[in-house]
Amino acid sequence: MSHTQAHDPLGVRRAGRLHQLVWIVGGVIVLAVSSRVAIPMVPVPITLQTLAVTLIGALYGWRLGGLTVGVWLVAAALGLPLLSDGAGGLEPFTGATAGYLFAFPLAAALVGVLTARGWNGARPGLAFAAMLMGNGLCLTLGAAWLAAQIGPAVALEAGVLPFLPGAVIKSAAAAGVLVALSRTAARRG
Repeated sequence: MSHTQAHDPLGVRRAGRLHQLVWIVGGVIVLAVSSRVAIPMVPVPITLQTLAVTLIGALYGWRLGGLTVGVWLVAAALGLPLLSDGAGGLEPFTGATAGYLFAFPLAAALVGVLTARGWNGARPGLAFAAMLMGNGLCLTLGAAWLAAQIGPAVALEAGVLPFLPGAVIKSAAAAGVLVALSRTAARRG
């Protein structure tokens, strides 16, 4: 498998600008759908957002991945119902979920950097670690924001601990997707 295939199994980063715009729109749609798959919890629901965020970072690269997640967040801030429970507008960016939302583009970029450095589908353990680090960044920044609002102990109890099993499962699922795409790209290449 070539170095490039391991990092760009879908050809997203090699695509022209118009095709990249299509990938961005597709990523925003995936993020919006992943936001709708939710387990209601207080103060922060469990969603598939971090699965989508980390995969977009891994598949699109740090620049396009971070940009795609940023476009999704800007569209949501402008009022489009793209977040959990169909939320949009500025309230999610000032309430309990704000830290998690602001962490998403950073997590996509982090995973994009790591996969470009070989933490990808060609190396399943490192792919899992990259995804787990992306999820960990979201939980850390989300909890930090939440701690400023409700206190560190409650933030840890309500904003981190319930999400740890899901973070591990979503990281494994995302790594599995990378491994499958990497193997498919290797067979084609």
